[in-house]
Amino acid sequence: MAVLKSLGIFLLAGICEIGGGYLIWRWIREGKPLWYGIAGGIILVLYGMVATLQTANFARTYATYGGIFIVLSLLWAWKIDGFRPDRYDIIGAIIALIGVCIIFYAPRNI
Repeated sequence: MAVLKSLGIFLLAGICEIGGGYLIWRWIREGKPLWYGIAGGIILVLYGMVATLQTANFARTYATYGGIFIVLSLLWAWKIDGFRPDRYDIIGAIIALIGVCIIFYAPRNI
């Protein structure tokens, strides 16, 4: 159950970071209204708060989030922007995800 909870927190944090960054990107790069940037900034602050809900320390949480962010970024780009990940994107994302799961979920005798 703890693993499912932490995965849910990672998912929520990822959606906040990617969604907030996406709104700021669109505001600055695509000339969208200022409220896109403001909303994006607020959502990015929420991302920072959500990430603190993890039980692991900062280093492991953020290292693991980096790998999960890779996967979520590719999924976001595919579904929202029509970007089609190629096999190397997918292979790289799988390798990153396996690596961060080892970092975060490996049993430790400390």
